[in-house]
Amino acid sequence: MPEVNHLNKLDPRAPLVLDTRELGRRPGSQHQVSRSVPAPADLGIEVLRVPEGTPVELDLRLEAVMEGVLVTGTARAGLEGECVRCLGPITDEIEVDLQELYVYDDQQHDPDEDDEVSTLQDDLLDLEPLLRDAVVLALPFQPLCGPDCPGLCPECGARLADDPDHAHEEPVDPRWAVLKEMSEPGAQIHQDDTRQ
Repeated sequence: MPEVNHLNKLDPRAPLVLDTRELGRRPGSQHQVSRSVPAPADLGIEVLRVPEGTPVELDLRLEAVMEGVLVTGTARAGLEGECVRCLGPITDEIEVDLQELYVYDDQQHDPDEDDEVSTLQDDLLDLEPLLRDAVVLALPFQPLCGPDCPGLCPECGARLADDPDHAHEEPVDPRWAVLKEMSEPGAQIHQDDTRQ
């Protein structure tokens, strides 16, 4: 008999927990859910994320099927982050498709598949893991402020988009650096007085 973990009991008042009792476990019955919820913490990747607490617009359809409840719909939210080339700020929006089958908690499961199966808990479902997976998978791995972002100067770190004519003098070969110093006005030549 599978062990029920009561420590992870869902809170029906949590913004991303949905109550499916209205469906009544009648296959084919549907319920539309449209709501705005605050974004959970760490929704995104290190350089691009949905800021915690900002609105996430959900437009969902919950449909009772034989095994459980099928959730389909979309989620929209604003993004903030930084460009990986120039470290400039990025603001954007994301819309992701959501689809997941939440199996009734009294259904028989294959223990090997339990990690991959989303389960209802007392007719409640937790949308956060589905939302998190959808958002993270939809984000670009290396976000850019623009497709032609020139990045930063490798020598001084200046943002090249702010100064397109940014340039530096050609570096002097270290073997000739002393001769260059001697050719500058006011340079003094030092000689070793090691001769006897």
